[in-house]
Amino acid sequence: MELAHSLLLNEDALAQITEAKRPVFIFEWLRFLDKVFIAANKVDVKEKQKKLVEQLTGLISSAPGPPTRKLLAKNLATLYSIGDTFTVFQTLDKCNDIIKSKDDTPAYLPTKLAAVACVGAFYEKMGRMLGSSFPETINNLLKALKSAESQGRGEILLSLQKVLSGLGGAAASCHRDIYKNARSILTDRSMAVRCAVAKCLLELQNEAMFMWTTELENVATLCFKALEGSNYGVRVAVSKLLGTVMATALMPKQAAVMRQNVKRATLEEVLELMATGFLRGGSGFLKSGGEMLKGGASVSREVRVGVTQAYVVFVTTLGGQWLERNFATFLSHVLELVAHPRATQTHVEAVYSRRCVSFALRATLGGLLGEKAQIAATKELCQAISKQMQAVVNDTSGENKAGAADVSASQHVMVCALKELGSLVQSLSATASPLIQEPSIGLLETVTSVLLHPSMAARLAAAWCLRCVAVALPYQLTPLLDRCAECINNLKSSPEAVSGYSFAMAALLGGVHQCPLGIPHSKGKVIAEDLLRTAAQNSRLSLQRTQAGWLLLGALMTLGSSLVRYHLPKMLLLWRNVFPRSQKELEAEKARGDSFTWQVTLEGRAGALCAMRSFVAHCPELLTEDVIRRLMTPIECAMTMMSHVPAVIKVHGAHLKASAAMVRLRLYDILALLPPKTYEGRNASHTIKLVAEFTLTDNSANTTTSLLRSLCHYDDSVLMGSWLQETDHKSIEDQLQPNSASGSGALEHDPSSIYLRVPVGESIPGPLPLGVSVIDASVALFGVVFPHVSFKHRLQMLDHFAECIRQAKGVRQQAVQLNIFTAVLSALKVRPKLSTLGPEEVRKSALALVMGALDNPNPILRCAAGEALGRMAQVVGEASFIARMAQHSFDKLKSARDVVSRTGHSLALGCLHRYVGGIGSGQHLKTSVSILLALAQDGSSHEVQTWALHSLALIVDSSGPMYRGYVEPTLSLVLTLLLTVPPSHTEVHQCLGRCLGALITTVGPELQGNSATISTIRSSCLVGCAIMQDHSDSLVQAAAISCLQQLHMFAPRHVNLSSLVPCLCVHLCSSHLLLRRAAVACLRQLVQREAAEVCEYAMSLARKAGDTKDNLNITETGLEGVLFGMLDRETDRKLCSDIHDTLGHMLSSLAVEKLAHWLKLCKDVLAASTGALGFDIGKEEEDSEKKDEMDDDIMFTGLGEDDKSKPSVAPRWVTRVFAADCLCRIIHLCENADKVHFDLAAARDLLVLHLSDLIRMAFMAATDNSNQLRMAGLQALEDIIKKFAAVPEPEFPGHVILEQYQANVGAALRPAFSPDTPSDITAKACQVCSTWIGSGVVSDLNDLRRVHNLLVSSLDKVQTGKGTSIQLYSESATTMEKLAVLKAWAEVRVEVWKIFINEDEDVGEEAGILPPDSLITLVQPELPVLSRLWLAALRDYALLTLPPEFASQLPPDGGAFYTPETIDTARLHYRNSWAPILHAVALWLNSTGFGANEAPEDTTPGPVKGPPGSTKSQEELVKDRMHLLLGISIEFLCFPRPEEPIEHVMSCLQALCTLLESPCKDILAVMYFIYFSAIKAPLTFHFSSRVLSAGEEGGEKESVSALGEGGDTGELLPGKSLVFAAMELLVFILVRHLPQLNTRVSDSPSHIPYRPQSLSEDSTHLVAATVSVLAELPGLCSPAGSMTILPTVLFLITGVLRETALKTHDNSVPPPVSAALQGIKAIITSPLARVEKTQVRWTSLVRSSLASVLDYSQPSVDEVSMLTAITLFLLSASAEVLGVTTLQKGCIDRYRNSLNSSDPWVQARCYQMLLSVFQHPSRGLSTPYIHALAPLVVEKLKAVERSRPSSPPELQAVQEGVKVLENLVAMGEEQNRVQLLALLVPTLVSYLLDENAFSSAFPASKGLHEFALQDLMRIGPLYPAAFKAVIGAAPDLKTRLETAIRANQASSKAKAAARLAQPTVQAPPTIKLKTSFF
Repeated sequence: MELAHSLLLNEDALAQITEAKRPVFIFEWLRFLDKVFIAANKVDVKEKQKKLVEQLTGLISSAPGPPTRKLLAKNLATLYSIGDTFTVFQTLDKCNDIIKSKDDTPAYLPTKLAAVACVGAFYEKMGRMLGSSFPETINNLLKALKSAESQGRGEILLSLQKVLSGLGGAAASCHRDIYKNARSILTDRSMAVRCAVAKCLLELQNEAMFMWTTELENVATLCFKALEGSNYGVRVAVSKLLGTVMATALMPKQAAVMRQNVKRATLEEVLELMATGFLRGGSGFLKSGGEMLKGGASVSREVRVGVTQAYVVFVTTLGGQWLERNFATFLSHVLELVAHPRATQTHVEAVYSRRCVSFALRATLGGLLGEKAQIAATKELCQAISKQMQAVVNDTSGENKAGAADVSASQHVMVCALKELGSLVQSLSATASPLIQEPSIGLLETVTSVLLHPSMAARLAAAWCLRCVAVALPYQLTPLLDRCAECINNLKSSPEAVSGYSFAMAALLGGVHQCPLGIPHSKGKVIAEDLLRTAAQNSRLSLQRTQAGWLLLGALMTLGSSLVRYHLPKMLLLWRNVFPRSQKELEAEKARGDSFTWQVTLEGRAGALCAMRSFVAHCPELLTEDVIRRLMTPIECAMTMMSHVPAVIKVHGAHLKASAAMVRLRLYDILALLPPKTYEGRNASHTIKLVAEFTLTDNSANTTTSLLRSLCHYDDSVLMGSWLQETDHKSIEDQLQPNSASGSGALEHDPSSIYLRVPVGESIPGPLPLGVSVIDASVALFGVVFPHVSFKHRLQMLDHFAECIRQAKGVRQQAVQLNIFTAVLSALKVRPKLSTLGPEEVRKSALALVMGALDNPNPILRCAAGEALGRMAQVVGEASFIARMAQHSFDKLKSARDVVSRTGHSLALGCLHRYVGGIGSGQHLKTSVSILLALAQDGSSHEVQTWALHSLALIVDSSGPMYRGYVEPTLSLVLTLLLTVPPSHTEVHQCLGRCLGALITTVGPELQGNSATISTIRSSCLVGCAIMQDHSDSLVQAAAISCLQQLHMFAPRHVNLSSLVPCLCVHLCSSHLLLRRAAVACLRQLVQREAAEVCEYAMSLARKAGDTKDNLNITETGLEGVLFGMLDRETDRKLCSDIHDTLGHMLSSLAVEKLAHWLKLCKDVLAASTGALGFDIGKEEEDSEKKDEMDDDIMFTGLGEDDKSKPSVAPRWVTRVFAADCLCRIIHLCENADKVHFDLAAARDLLVLHLSDLIRMAFMAATDNSNQLRMAGLQALEDIIKKFAAVPEPEFPGHVILEQYQANVGAALRPAFSPDTPSDITAKACQVCSTWIGSGVVSDLNDLRRVHNLLVSSLDKVQTGKGTSIQLYSESATTMEKLAVLKAWAEVRVEVWKIFINEDEDVGEEAGILPPDSLITLVQPELPVLSRLWLAALRDYALLTLPPEFASQLPPDGGAFYTPETIDTARLHYRNSWAPILHAVALWLNSTGFGANEAPEDTTPGPVKGPPGSTKSQEELVKDRMHLLLGISIEFLCFPRPEEPIEHVMSCLQALCTLLESPCKDILAVMYFIYFSAIKAPLTFHFSSRVLSAGEEGGEKESVSALGEGGDTGELLPGKSLVFAAMELLVFILVRHLPQLNTRVSDSPSHIPYRPQSLSEDSTHLVAATVSVLAELPGLCSPAGSMTILPTVLFLITGVLRETALKTHDNSVPPPVSAALQGIKAIITSPLARVEKTQVRWTSLVRSSLASVLDYSQPSVDEVSMLTAITLFLLSASAEVLGVTTLQKGCIDRYRNSLNSSDPWVQARCYQMLLSVFQHPSRGLSTPYIHALAPLVVEKLKAVERSRPSSPPELQAVQEGVKVLENLVAMGEEQNRVQLLALLVPTLVSYLLDENAFSSAFPASKGLHEFALQDLMRIGPLYPAAFKAVIGAAPDLKTRLETAIRANQASSKAKAAARLAQPTVQAPPTIKLKTSFF
């Protein structure tokens, strides 16, 4: 491949490679050229142009494949455009000659097509430069067009399109010819050709005016004809043509209008033309009269769907502003369509037409209009509805003849209008509130009026619309329910009213789960009880009342177990009474009833079963075995009854069939939800009915199930022909699917769907018609039942299936077969339950059934058979069975020649591998691969190629590494096919993409390698991706992107982002959903690693976009701006989620570096007024069509209106919420990145510089209409306050930067406390209030009052108690709000305490901070009320945390703030707020002496009444409260929930500390528990020390009173002993931080010797605190007790010393070392040492501790700390204890080593410690050390003369040594003084320098001289006699001393005086220890 990378084609290399590889080599060269030409030097190109042209034109006649010819043409055109154009006409003539050639052989075709492609490319690139040659070229192409086959026609049309695009208006003379020729081919039988014609005509209409003037009607008719029998691609292309032409006719291009006097079409004409297609299809206009009267054949569905898409294109092209202005006209037009009798000839057709109109409305209104315009549109919709409703009311009251027809027409109009109204309101969410509040619109009145419409469909649509309103505006839910309940009562006599209002109530109840705040509990109860009562009273209610009653009961079940639990007994009774109890009752019933009573009965029973189904689905917790048993009674009665119904129908008429089918549907539904074992005994009879249902035994219609698609594998959709992948048009394209009534879902088919959850991806429930639903339900139930059926019955069923298929013929056979296969698949898919298929005969029968279908002409059945085969192999799981299946397919494939068998059996092989996996089918791999590779090369049938490649992809996928050996041949086949298969066979290319992706995964991380084979594989993959990227089909492009994405995952270096990213950005505007999804998914992966590069490449594309025609919407906001824009118009969940992730990753990587950019982006989105955006979201429509053809004359869009017709829509609320979340993330990212972001003094692009923007954004969000946005805004505000509260304002010292924003914060919070605000927002606002008050930002009390008053007002609300005001939301919402208020107050109270604590620590440091008494003045007045409420909340919390088995002990009426029904949701709210409340209560109790001064408990206001009974004494109250607080704390610390935040642990511990400070005696009684709990809890260690310190205080108080723990025996009982508990905790902490203390670890054979490591700062302080507490524990014990723990304590302390005493660079002492040394001193000097009983053990313990310290020596250990410890032992213990020879020897050795140390610091410290040992008052202890070490000291000091100190530390060491010697002299007795001075004085004299040496000496050396001289002058007077004797004995000493003194005196006298005065005070040591240990 590398050899292909040269400017000229390397012909030698080409000649040497094999024939098969040449096309790839040539393609690679062309790819290289394509890249090189962009950057090449023109001179180089011109030099080689002649040769290049030769080589390229030579390739034209070498029969190049489709991708090669495309690239070849592009390169030739580029070459001429950058080089010389001399020979271009020659080349053009050559191409024209080839096109004219008469050779029609298939071999010559590729050459012809290449020439055609070249001509197109020349004109596209050079256009008018080619001058007048174009008429000849165009004629040539048109002639060739007539005789060409489909591939040639497609290529010629593509070239014509390019010629037109290049020439523009210049080719006007040929426009008519092209139009005439193209017109006739628009109905070509090849779909690819139709697409090409549509694109060509689309290009033509840019310049050819006649297309949208005189020929407009003909163009329309032509398009309608082209849509007949079309596929999806054609519909998209033709609808784009039709829509664009119509839009141009309405608003022609200015340039064209100016050229000629053109008659413009009016809007009515244009719409009328399009309506013709919708209502009459391609049948023309003239026939309408007569045929219309006869009600002729209905329009083909393809045409209707295509025209619907054209409407969307039409409106989109005209733009959002046009739609705003003309919305009324457009709306009335589309609603008229659905009112037209031709659109609604049958019920299913009517549903289809409604779907189309709804789609047109949704795609235009939903995408093109901003929120304000949508609100205006909503008003129009309301008017349209009320107009229709008035007409209906007049009709029915006037009783005219046409009434019925008008009602039926109006119902469809109503459904469309109401559905769109509901969708609009729901998408607007809380932004729609003005609609409800404005009486002139009367939205609710209008919609409720439709509940009385005579048609059920309209009533249901109105009910659904109300549900949408309630979900969007939850505060409307309760009032609407009340209103409906009232209307049902008032209008009992009207059947429509009962039906309509019950639909509405059911819909509203079903919507409750989408409203987090719910509805008051009582609402549901009242309705339920009322219905149950009326049902029981009157058994012969009218049909509507029966239906309404059961519908509402079903809806109530959706509220969940908490409500249903109370009514279950009544419900079970009711269900039992609906059905006949016995056979006898049933017979009596049959004899009695008439037609009407049977209808009511059947409807009632269907309703009862439906309510049961809803109960089982929504209340799983209540389904005990007993309840299921009681449910089975009515269900069994229903089963029995069903067998009698056919007889009843015979007697009373066929109109009962529907009701009977409904009962069956409900029965199947509920049985599928119940565990099959409950009806196992009745399986046989029950299964027979099921089988009869879907084998159509009693059904003359050929109805097919709709479930097959969902049971087949998603990836197989490429094989299923008309089955459609996901697109933006899915909701209307569904109606073209082959199964019965596909896509005709409508609410009236099953009213119960109005309260069920909406299926994912749907906007409104659409149950299919009853006939299909029953079959679907029976198939689903069969899947559940089959695994539980005996083998005998399985065999019977399978044989029966075969028989049914055999007997049916033609279409019916297909239908039966489809249903049977769906049932079998649904049984096989239930894997865990179906463990085996059964014995051999069952398998045989199943196999025969499946194998038979592999040869079925219907591709869907073949797919299902393949899938079933794979699933069977998986269930049976035996190698022989799998081998038999595989062998059968091998044999068949070797012999069969027909397409059907070859496709079916190749899929069978793929499915076998897919479900058995690589290991299970490994032995068949080779055969399978060889067969499929051969089939894939069968060029005669593209269908065979598609199926074979699809199966091959499955095999590659499932075989994993086992496929590695076949990668090269497969890859070369994939490349060959990509280069040769015509692009029109898109399925083949899609499957090739799947294969390539699977191969990349198989090779995997190996792709990073550099070996020759891997490089070849990698470059082949890249070439394959490049070919697919250039394909015209979006699904193939999507496959290319996912292949590149995988390549990037395995070998990121080899994927070229500079070309990939721009390509992805272009695809973001694609009109194909799957391509947009693939592009975003790929971007999501790329930005995780290389966000900066991706953004850079996207911006470079934006810079280039100016030169190209691509209408990219990347502006200065870059890729992130485009993604934000996409969020506004995309509705696909997966896509939106990926966009969120992509933006999230970009934000994490880039926001901190490009802070201003990202903040501006968020600000622009949040500003949200039209035109405020930095980026253009010009393609707001759902299916944003790429308008690249429209942009040539973009400046002439409309008459005099520049670009106003396509304004950008302001971001919608969902996007704004996301932007607010991004804001919070940016703040956190900046905090984590660098704290400087919060420092105004450091001037860079820092967050603090944007503070005003941050506040403004948070304010905009917090005061928005949208509730979600308000929440996000308040969250952002809270984050800002927390992060910036302490940031000072540099210009005003003593003030903080946030002070200037007080007004903004207050204004943002105030609206959240208004009475109509939802509880969750008020709760969040309380949180922000407490953060703001506690942040200390506001220093003025009056300013603080503004926010404080908000909290006071909410506190009043809390006190009002339950149920006083009108409740809109559920009780748990009230609980949340009240607890949030109490939590906020608690946090403020805790803040007051923190300020007091800080005041104590640094009194008067900062004047600016709020004086603590002012905050307390705000809290104090409320404390009496607050304390009671807090205690009540804690009591509730304590009850709610009880384990489930104590549920019976909970108060039946609920607690102070929760009701028993909402107990589960209330728990969560209590869990969020208990901790601060606990802390606040502890502080309050502590400050009031446990509430000693408060009023008795009974005076509690409103909700918080104490328990009834006698008033408690003060002592009992104290005790109760104590137990409450400690109980909550201990329970939490013993079993902390992982989801509890660390702040709760902190609050809990601080509350405990506060309680322990209290003087109350009860506390000590529970100290044990606290300690015991603290051990068990995996507490966060930072705070453990707080508990310990508190315990320490408590413990000391306790030890005063008694002997101490351990008594006389010394036994400490675990679980009862405080000391033992403390020891456990302390050991736990120490071992956690210093694992090497654990001897088990160090003794284990696998132990690796541990190198000491330094601890983190937090850990050092914690370990130090732990050691301090450890040392004091013996003091809590009796003498015997202390002996029990002392070994451990000493072991741990010396261990900590050993592990933490590491050398530090600044010789500082780490806190743990300091604590250990203090601890050693405390233990050795404790009074317990003097207790006689324990004297002996004590001594041995101290000795062993010292021994273990002496033992420890390692290079990294700090000798000084060890010496300090040894010295401490020596100084603190008595000589008897430590006077043991071995210990003495060890200590002396350690001192000796330190004296010999090379580190002067160690020497100096050693001298200091020796001094203290020598000075020890006990001579017995010091003498051995003096004897042993004094000689060494003298020797060391004498040696200094030879090596004088050169640095201050060395000088200091000598000085300390001299001090030791001086002290020894002073300690000596008088008679030995001379000898001692004889050691000291000569040493000192030897330190003196003569004058010459002094001047040149180092400063340290001079210092030594001066020190020695002053010492000598000080010693002389101290011991005059001895001094003289020594000096006299050595004359040279005397001389040196005198010289030095003279020199000293000779320097200035002032200095001398100063120097003499100095030594009189003994200088303190210059090394200061942080702590004095001595």
